[in-house]
Amino acid sequence: MANKHYQLLDFGSGRKLEQFGSVVLDRPCPAADFLVKRDHHQWSKADAVLPIEDGSPRLPAHWPVEFLLRQDSPRISVELRLKLTPFGHVGVFPEQLTQWRWLVDQVTQTTQSTNTPVRALNLFAYTGGSTLALAVAGAHVTHVDASSPSVAWARENAAANQLEGHPIRWIVEDASKFVAREIRRGNAYDIIVLDPPSYGHGPSGKAWNLSDHWEELFSGCMKLLESSLIGRLLWTGHSDMPSPQMLVHLLDNLGWHTETGRSQLQDKADRCLDAGYYVRAIRR
Repeated sequence: MANKHYQLLDFGSGRKLEQFGSVVLDRPCPAADFLVKRDHHQWSKADAVLPIEDGSPRLPAHWPVEFLLRQDSPRISVELRLKLTPFGHVGVFPEQLTQWRWLVDQVTQTTQSTNTPVRALNLFAYTGGSTLALAVAGAHVTHVDASSPSVAWARENAAANQLEGHPIRWIVEDASKFVAREIRRGNAYDIIVLDPPSYGHGPSGKAWNLSDHWEELFSGCMKLLESSLIGRLLWTGHSDMPSPQMLVHLLDNLGWHTETGRSQLQDKADRCLDAGYYVRAIRR
């Protein structure tokens, strides 16, 4: 039976070698610029070396990869349908797996304590990894991304996990505008998840810079969470603005319990590759 899981095989010299289920990819990785490859031999296993410079790689049009979210009873996993994009992405950031497991735990615990559905908002939601984790744990989810193709891809992932009938709202919208509109509507959430890029584009193609919007975005998220007795916030990122220290300072001042650290991928030799930061916050 073909491997259905993810594994970081090796990294170094500005590259990372990754196994996504049945497909092995050699991709650029700035975080590995000054690191040394451990096993040069296994790099020959790559099905494709990105970026593609000579023709198209012989890869499936799409292929499944399973991510295990909980191993004990009940076992919980999600399957993502991956494919190679022109930008060299495949539809998942594997370093988010640790955060998905945390989300499953938070939804499960709060649902048991309140006996009511958890209302979750996933901003910059991409192809839906966090959305699926929230949904399979039982949350009612609002999925927001400015890219219509990404939202369509996320819906395909939901269908692959038999979640078509689950309460998920699919929204193609700029995250900041959506948050502002939800505040005006008087809506509220128990969990907000966001993985904002440093730079991006809204649905109209207008350029977007996180350093210009993060404070407004953070403030808006806090307003959407303020009426929840079980508030949770998960912010992951790669930017200096905001830094994790900035977010922790703001959350501490608001009386939230915070936890922060580096998102990492671990290769077969247990070496760690940095992949940004995370800040988790729970209302005290």
